[in-house]
Amino acid sequence: MISDRASTPKGNILLVDDTPENLHLLSELLIDQGYKVRCVMNGQTALKAARAKAPDLILLDIMMPQMNGYEVCQILKADPQTNEIPVIFLSALDEVLDKVRAFSVGGVDYITKPFQFEEVLVRVKNQLALKTAEVKILQLNAELEFKVKERTNQLKERSFELELANQELQQEIAERKLLEKQLLHIALHDPLTGLPNRALFMERLKQAIKRAKEESIYQFAVLFLDCDRFKIVNDSLGHLVGDELLTAIATRLQAFLKPVDTFARLGGDEFTLLVEDIKDASNVTAIAERILGELSRPFYLDKREVFMTASIGIVLGNIRYNQPEHLLRDADTAMYRAKASGKARYHVFDPTMHQEALELLQLETDLRRAIERQEFVVYYQPIVALATGKITGFEALVRWQHPTRGFVSPGDFIPVAEETGLITSIGTWVMRSACEQLRIWQEQKLAQDSLTMSVNLSVPEFSQPNLIAHIDQILHQTQLSPQSLKLEITESAIMDKDGSVTSILQQLRNRQIELSIDDFGTGYSSLSYLNRLPVDTLKIDRSFINPIDNNPESLGLVPAIISIAHTLGMSAIAEGVETPQQLAKLRTLNCGFGQGYLFSKPLDSKLVVDLLAADPLY
Repeated sequence: MISDRASTPKGNILLVDDTPENLHLLSELLIDQGYKVRCVMNGQTALKAARAKAPDLILLDIMMPQMNGYEVCQILKADPQTNEIPVIFLSALDEVLDKVRAFSVGGVDYITKPFQFEEVLVRVKNQLALKTAEVKILQLNAELEFKVKERTNQLKERSFELELANQELQQEIAERKLLEKQLLHIALHDPLTGLPNRALFMERLKQAIKRAKEESIYQFAVLFLDCDRFKIVNDSLGHLVGDELLTAIATRLQAFLKPVDTFARLGGDEFTLLVEDIKDASNVTAIAERILGELSRPFYLDKREVFMTASIGIVLGNIRYNQPEHLLRDADTAMYRAKASGKARYHVFDPTMHQEALELLQLETDLRRAIERQEFVVYYQPIVALATGKITGFEALVRWQHPTRGFVSPGDFIPVAEETGLITSIGTWVMRSACEQLRIWQEQKLAQDSLTMSVNLSVPEFSQPNLIAHIDQILHQTQLSPQSLKLEITESAIMDKDGSVTSILQQLRNRQIELSIDDFGTGYSSLSYLNRLPVDTLKIDRSFINPIDNNPESLGLVPAIISIAHTLGMSAIAEGVETPQQLAKLRTLNCGFGQGYLFSKPLDSKLVVDLLAADPLY
């Protein structure tokens, strides 16, 4: 990338984020593109900086200590000195209610982390272009007003020039109207596809709501489209092909839609459709089915055949809706339900889905408080060497004791934590707590130095740029030997194309930290790829162990997985061992280790002390 720092800045940008890494990365990238960037790490400093010297644009993080991004934006919009500054939110929060709130407090755009820099650059460029356009219109109006006054005075003195001056004035007025029309089109349309953008779509939606309240027979609906697995196209074929695909999708779908309907691109791979004058829901579902059918046909891009599907959320307009944002919110909610149901389908919104979304939002709020209040506890499940029956290690499992709801299942809160990015804070806490606990047992002579502690590493945690530094810090603070720590990583976390995963795993191996692939057999690992990775253990998912009781002779993939582990010089751990019959079969297959309720359920630290003192033999 060629830097143009020495040239005139394209615009002044105030970057607000409490994470130094984000500030450094984004500021460097923007500066390389010719922007002048100021960086601050909290809301109070952001307000002072904006008032001291108003920037052309603010990129604002939401989750910050003391004052979050929503509060900062509200204060900026309430201050006449700063209320004209456009604000783009940057956040890991991806729920529709977060987006709705961002726009309701005055934000002009919303970019979800982890962001693609190309997307950030395009949105920054568009917002600055809009602001420049507004300034240009004001300047042109002022200049025109001055010229009108000047020409009027001249015409009074020189009546013989009236005809010529009038012609020139009319020409200028026509040019101004043409320019205003062009600038208005830019402000209300997506530059890539030419479709209406969010601003125009929301205005049309507002008009539809008003009409529905005035005309009892008028009905309308909103469809929210999100392309399935669009990121794979971008990552594999590049952003230029991705942009070509979005344009092709827009062209294909727009061709069969009625001119009275509004088909818009909200941003990224998200499209919306306002369907007016419908008779009933069947009209809308027929359109959704037609869209799915059109998308099922291949697109031919850059000499490649590309297939794309979409998940569609549908909401039927009614007089209970007062705000266009609420309709868009409910359509988005229905779209996510369609995506969760298997993608390439549509789902019609019903009010219970909104209540579920509110409950999910409350769970996220409680989860954030749980981190602050340290409501989590770590339980430990023993891992047994099947050849000797002795405990060789423990897996650390996080539990949440909610102050009012009681025990919350990990299956309920872990997905929310992963989606919101909170899993990194929880995972760091679990790793530190587990390492401290094992070190305490070692100092109390309850555990041998060979006893290991296995800690799960989620995909977001594994993607952290400072992962190795975090682990080094925890081991240093707890004084635990690296050989005592085992990290369990899912198959999806290790499948990459740029070699960075291999580098990270090798750094962990160099520290003598053992590595396990969790739930092996449920993902899509390539054996040739797996053979190149410095992995020590394959954990066989419980779904392969459970059927052994029903038909002991049908072992499914279990023998194959154990054979793969042995061939690659790895050990195998069977999860979910619950019956003596399962244990006997696993021993027959020469499976190295087992874990499950047959040996012990997950225990708190006090009960583990009793278990270690008993030194059981299974």
